[in-house]
Amino acid sequence: MYYNTLFDENAACHIALGQYYKDCLSDTEDALNDDIAARGGNASLTHVDWMIGGSDTNADGLTSSGDCITVFRNGDWAE
Repeated sequence: MYYNTLFDENAACHIALGQYYKDCLSDTEDALNDDIAARGGNASLTHVDWMIGGSDTNADGLTSSGDCITVFRNGDWAE
């Protein structure tokens, strides 16, 4: 879409499987894999991203308190 991976992978609903990146959590610069796993991260030999979307795509997120937040509606990011 933008011919730039960093922009393209966030232009739709982004799903990733595999290796977790330490930058996704705070205070993990010197953390070991066991420490990261205890915080919900994982170790893997691969990391695969793919994007899904279309004019009928809807996505919601859940906060840590369980509230539902609209993220994506009818193919567009919610405001």
